[in-house]
Amino acid sequence: MLQYGRPYTKELVVILATIIVITGVSLLPPLIMRELLDTAIPEGIETGSIRLVTWLGLAMVAIPIVNGLVGIAQRWASSAAGEGIIYDLRRELFGHLQHMSLGFYTTTRTGELMSRLNDDVVGAQSAVTGTFIALVSNIAAVAATLAVMLGLEWRLTVLAVAILPLFIFASRRVGRMLRVIRREQMQHNAEMNAHMAESLSISGALLSKLFGRIGDEHERFSGEAGAVRDLGIRQALVGRWFFMALGVMSAIGTALVFWFGAVLAIRGSITIGTIVALSAYLTNLYGPLSALSNARVEFATSLVSFERVFEVLDLPHEIAEPSEAVTTPIAGGVEFRDVSFSYERSDAPSLAAVRRYSSRELDTDGDFEAIETDAWALSDVSFTVEPGSLVALVGPSGAGKTTTTYLVPRLYDATEGEVLLDGVDVRRYAFETVAAAVGVVTQESYLFHDTIVANLRYARPDATQGEIEEACRAANIHDFIEGLPAKYETVVGERGYRLSGGEKQRIAIARVVLADPKILILDEATSHLDARSESLIQDALEHVRRGRTSLVIAHRLSTILAADRILVLDQGRLVEQGTHHELLDLGGLYANLY
Repeated sequence: MLQYGRPYTKELVVILATIIVITGVSLLPPLIMRELLDTAIPEGIETGSIRLVTWLGLAMVAIPIVNGLVGIAQRWASSAAGEGIIYDLRRELFGHLQHMSLGFYTTTRTGELMSRLNDDVVGAQSAVTGTFIALVSNIAAVAATLAVMLGLEWRLTVLAVAILPLFIFASRRVGRMLRVIRREQMQHNAEMNAHMAESLSISGALLSKLFGRIGDEHERFSGEAGAVRDLGIRQALVGRWFFMALGVMSAIGTALVFWFGAVLAIRGSITIGTIVALSAYLTNLYGPLSALSNARVEFATSLVSFERVFEVLDLPHEIAEPSEAVTTPIAGGVEFRDVSFSYERSDAPSLAAVRRYSSRELDTDGDFEAIETDAWALSDVSFTVEPGSLVALVGPSGAGKTTTTYLVPRLYDATEGEVLLDGVDVRRYAFETVAAAVGVVTQESYLFHDTIVANLRYARPDATQGEIEEACRAANIHDFIEGLPAKYETVVGERGYRLSGGEKQRIAIARVVLADPKILILDEATSHLDARSESLIQDALEHVRRGRTSLVIAHRLSTILAADRILVLDQGRLVEQGTHHELLDLGGLYANLY
């Protein structure tokens, strides 16, 4: 936790300096009152008491002015440190999540990640600035107040602090309770955020309308929001009982001091001004003591936020960049050498499985225990793709076609064996080198809620308008875009829903063309499209594939008849390979599929 405060040492020093000044100034009013009662008033007008009273009055006015100015400086320093810590935590969290493997995102809900980036980061920041400042301020106030009180009357001071163990006992007990409540509250908040992200997305809204589940979704959300509400009420009540207990203890201490002080004053041991000053200092003492007790509670609950942030930061990166990465441009050769892959072994855990993941047993060789053979998505797959050739992947659903293509851009790493690009293991390349060499058009292309040109420039931010239009002509989408009222500045809507499936797909193809990769992967790029859209995309793809290594997945076998080689996968194994006519003559699985 301390490492996040180190970059803001200057601001923290300013905070400490302002705390010292504010603490010192806050000790003056009771002393001024004592001077007024014990010196200025009894001495009378003949001794110049009017002048003393005037100076004392001016000092009372100056105190809040000084406190206010110093408080502004403290507020600047705490805001700079607090907002800086929020920025640093969010930046580190976002960067860490960006490097998580694709498997992590298939098992983790977006809403829960948003909760970590927002609620938990703010909660962690409050521990460093709000709770830290309160802790130091109150410790300084208690220490300084006790020192002055001991100087005024040590017997009453000892009596005043005699109830201190009660403060400590209350704060420890309540702190444990609120920490449990806070963790439950944040978990339910994350669940609620995740549900909102899913059900209020365009896909979720469409699904709930089509199946008539709007009422059910509302009921589910009401249940999750109700759990958050109940925990909030419980937290408020525990806090209220806690503050009531602190108030009662403060009252007991004050009553004891007044009683014993009055006895001493009656006997002539102390002056009236001393009693008044001590009574004023009791507020300075018990207020910070109560705040210290509450700071312990707040710190305990803030720790929950830090724990939840660190749970994410401590997740291992399944796909790591090598320390000495190869950055040589890739020409386009692809080879699978005895590749086996299991999602169960290779997936990064979801946040809900962090504890389980970290405690998985290892075998004597330090590897994960063997899993059943039916968990393998690919088993002993070997093939070679020459640069510039077209290879088609064919097989029934679940055969491992998409998994095969995922290993080329290193969305996952092979569990066993090697995936090589130009004869070099893909795990030895820099991420940027692989990303620049491999372009992928998926079955359902994703577009950001932005303009067409912004979505296209995602592939190449420095692309000129001419290069963008050339890529769109290659993808057979330029004429369509030019026919729109806003042309390339047209906003595509959430996930591109303002466009048809074929239009989105052609924009996605244009985006890949703009990136100009050496290896092109097409994952059923024409499925679920009408004949017109498929024809336009096929024409675009025929142009785009020229001079590039292409791996194509398609259920419609008519789209891969021109392939140089066809790989037939079944249950994760490469069972056949050859040209269309060779595989027909073989009379195996491909012939049956055809």
